[in-house]
Amino acid sequence: MRRIWLAMMATVLVIGAGISAHAALRVISARNAARDQAMVAADARGVSSPMPATDQETAAPAAGVTGTIDLPDLPIPAGAVLDAGVVPARPFSMAGASALDRDRALQCLTAAIYYEAASESDSGQQAVAQVILNRARHPAFPGTVCGVVYQGSEHAGCQFSFACDGALARMPARAAWVRAARAAGMALAGYVYAPVGLATHYHTYAVTPAWNRALVMTDVVGAHFFHRWKGYWGTSAAFNQRYAGGEPVPGPHMTLSPAAPPTPQMIAAAGAAAVSVPVPAASVELAPVALAEAKPVHARPAAPVVTDMLPPESQILDRWKDSGKPLK
Repeated sequence: MRRIWLAMMATVLVIGAGISAHAALRVISARNAARDQAMVAADARGVSSPMPATDQETAAPAAGVTGTIDLPDLPIPAGAVLDAGVVPARPFSMAGASALDRDRALQCLTAAIYYEAASESDSGQQAVAQVILNRARHPAFPGTVCGVVYQGSEHAGCQFSFACDGALARMPARAAWVRAARAAGMALAGYVYAPVGLATHYHTYAVTPAWNRALVMTDVVGAHFFHRWKGYWGTSAAFNQRYAGGEPVPGPHMTLSPAAPPTPQMIAAAGAAAVSVPVPAASVELAPVALAEAKPVHARPAAPVVTDMLPPESQILDRWKDSGKPLK
């Protein structure tokens, strides 16, 4: 009897939990529907839709989010065909690159894969590598691998958060680094991770950057959502930038501090210094005779010019030469 009573109580608790969860889901769905309706109404009025505070706070650059760049709305070239669906990228080529460029590109790509996706599966790491190489082939980004990875680090506007948040100060784990290097080597050798297509941006499921609604999602791999640009900039025709070579030194770029405007005191001091500079008198042309008679002060005799490797001339007087008498 006691067992029956306990079984009945457990059944009641399970039913109650299910009802509560269902009610919570209905509330969440209602909130999401209301937010979507508000966004649609705002778009219909021609104004920007309101963004939640959390979206604004987690906008790029942030941990687990790549940055984005505003591109001009260029007209689609005549005869250009917009891609339909997810189009795989072309194999990345470093043909003609020097050994130094190849080594630096491998270091930079390995670092990006390690610090951005060390805990991801092989597919997740290959997807991150594909985004970086896609950027290197897009005219909106630098034409080198290291340039893409550390873009913006000179003014704390990194496109990849690990380049600015101090993550590079941590010593990488050897096994994880070797694994990331393997994924980087495959990508640089021409391997294409087709599922993400022409994606140039990604973010983790834990954040919602403000730009994700303006892009097109191509795939979800592991913990990352991958996106490409809309319109012509997101088509294969736009990825026409060739590898530039001349890879910069791996690591964040040197910080560029903006120059401070000159103060009134600096301007006044510069003006006073310019006024106090004496004006040289007009140069007087010297006569050719005076130039010929002029002699340098403390002139030193010129060193003799050695024209051969023979020993120096004998110092014996002529009267003692060939005398057959030794000198005492």
